[in-house]
Amino acid sequence: IMEPSIFNTLKRYFQAGGSPENVIQLLSENYTAVAQTVNLLAEWLIQTGVEPVQVQETVENHLKSLLIKHFDPRKADSIFTEEGETPAWLEQMIAHTTWRDLFYKLAEAHPDCLMLNFTVKVSVFYLISDAGYQGEITSVSTACQQLEVFSRVLRTSLATILDGGEENLEKNLPEFAKMVCHGEHTYLFAQSMMSILAQEEQGGSAVRRIAQEVQRYAHEKGHDASQITLALGTAASYPRACQALGAMLSKGALNPADITVLFKMFTSMDPPPVELIRVPAFLDLFMQSLFKPGAKINQDHKHKYIHILAYAASVVEMWKKNKRVSINKDELKSTSKAIETVHNLCCNENKGASELVAELSTLYQCIRFPVVAMGVLKWVDWTVSEPRYFQLQTDHTPVHLALLDEISTCHQLLHPQVLQLLVKLFETEHSQLDVMEQLELKKTLLDRMVHLLSRGYVLPVVSYIRKCLEKLDTDISLIRYFVTEVLDVIAPPYTSDFVHLFLPILENESIAGTIKTEGEHDPVTEFIAHCKSNFIMMN
Repeated sequence: IMEPSIFNTLKRYFQAGGSPENVIQLLSENYTAVAQTVNLLAEWLIQTGVEPVQVQETVENHLKSLLIKHFDPRKADSIFTEEGETPAWLEQMIAHTTWRDLFYKLAEAHPDCLMLNFTVKVSVFYLISDAGYQGEITSVSTACQQLEVFSRVLRTSLATILDGGEENLEKNLPEFAKMVCHGEHTYLFAQSMMSILAQEEQGGSAVRRIAQEVQRYAHEKGHDASQITLALGTAASYPRACQALGAMLSKGALNPADITVLFKMFTSMDPPPVELIRVPAFLDLFMQSLFKPGAKINQDHKHKYIHILAYAASVVEMWKKNKRVSINKDELKSTSKAIETVHNLCCNENKGASELVAELSTLYQCIRFPVVAMGVLKWVDWTVSEPRYFQLQTDHTPVHLALLDEISTCHQLLHPQVLQLLVKLFETEHSQLDVMEQLELKKTLLDRMVHLLSRGYVLPVVSYIRKCLEKLDTDISLIRYFVTEVLDVIAPPYTSDFVHLFLPILENESIAGTIKTEGEHDPVTEFIAHCKSNFIMMN
């Protein structure tokens, strides 16, 4: 009796001469009351103390899984064909998150279903776009098939990322990049739009950053989008440079012939715009050629590599109405010299750790240049990631890790990459070391994290240690060591965000009562007392 076609069936039955008595008997005998039984069970669950919302979610999720399991695209197509228009129940269904999610999953699983293609693609996504649910459908391939829907979803997703800052970028970028990289048409459309927005004075640089992150995502997924990147930039006006750049980006490696072409252009009286070589993927290739241990570079052409990297990193241009009005090369020579100095130190296989210690003051001077700091960071990553690196170390703090402190001190923008490297090393199993040596190494890495925290990168560092404590996969003595070191370098006033993250670590039973202190000074108790008196709203 709950079938949608029951009334049409009854009408046909009576028209054929069927008797009402038989209808009543057949319906009564075959009635199984599935829905009513579910309602009864739901009421029993609520009476036993289960929250009504939880019961509703349980029923809806189970029904959703059954629909996904038993969905028949041919039957769905027949219903759609019979109705001849968008079903009336559609608008009611998309008002609920659960059923919207059902449509997304079905659209992904049955891309050839006419009913889903027409109903979901044309009706649901338009309705969802209008109703403000664009954020829900970034991962659905069906959203990438309709230009109007895709442009709306793209606009909303881009606005969400721009409004939320760096933290929001990390959270939303993977889903956004996946949607943009769905196909060549979506990638070209999105990058074209972001290329235009990047020229705006207000917020343009942030859009350019997002576009470059999407380029990186596409590259990591094995897509060669270099030609689109160059076409949307200024490269089209410089065909020789475009050809040289395109060849190197496509192959993922620099070569002397193409580098020579660029070197001649960028040492001429009227060089191309510096923006032409400020392609992140291109600059990454220089990192590998100039700072990777063991990388071989043709000595006759080395100065050309260094010049182009220094030019991209240091030259400042002023433009008005698409005309270059000035070009400042004041820092080009000093940047080139710093890159060359560090390159000779990093790539000299005959220099051991003791020789590097003698050159520390030189390295520290050169690290002040952002491009050199990035190169040194990459070099340290490649060096310490060697399986036997820590096994051969005798110093408490290896010189390569000490360099990370200097990078953290000089360059705030490199803080995320430094923490990423420290986390990777902290979570690596150094099975070649004994247990005590592993603990000492991890304490050294925690010292680097505390230094990073002292340079202003507070919340991400504390968040990571908090996760380590919650996952129970880190030796508790290391957490205690971190807490002790942090308490030694911090002082009021504290932000509520910091307290929300750090206080629960201190209040953990394994931490608070086990940190030994000398004399009457007890930093743990003092910190907890300060938080309790100044952050009343905290639980």
